[in-house]
Amino acid sequence: MFDFAPTADSDKPALYADLLSAADALTSGEADAIANMANIAALIWQWLPDLNWAGFYRMVDGELVLGPFQGKAACIRIPLGKGVCGTAAQTRQTQLVDDVHAFPGHIACDGASASEIVVPIVHQGELIGVLDLDSPLVARFDRGDAAGLEALVARIAARIG
Repeated sequence: MFDFAPTADSDKPALYADLLSAADALTSGEADAIANMANIAALIWQWLPDLNWAGFYRMVDGELVLGPFQGKAACIRIPLGKGVCGTAAQTRQTQLVDDVHAFPGHIACDGASASEIVVPIVHQGELIGVLDLDSPLVARFDRGDAAGLEALVARIAARIG
């Protein structure tokens, strides 16, 4: 059993450094991609405040398919280029959306979501999926979150690919 907990007074860089260390410890030596995604989703859910969804969409046969997550039931399949997740997958660029209701083509799986960040996961030049976090707060995510989550994805990509 692992017992990880963020430090209550951590600044954002320290918070993400600790999250990265915990994720590294959880996935190091484990070859099962689904198990690793499940643990990372649970860790993010525990670690980061003000989330209402945290998880993965996996690239399967040219579309994003729901993977392990924490939160309410979600959309199962998302075409490339559709919504925030599909846009991140198609462009291979992190999508940082302050207000999802202003995002053209937003796919509302949970009407309570107000902001979202989606980080594409690329391993050996191939898109293997996206990491998706939603919040009920407008503008919950910033460039500090993007940098922290991009570092996390870079570290775990080989372990979930």
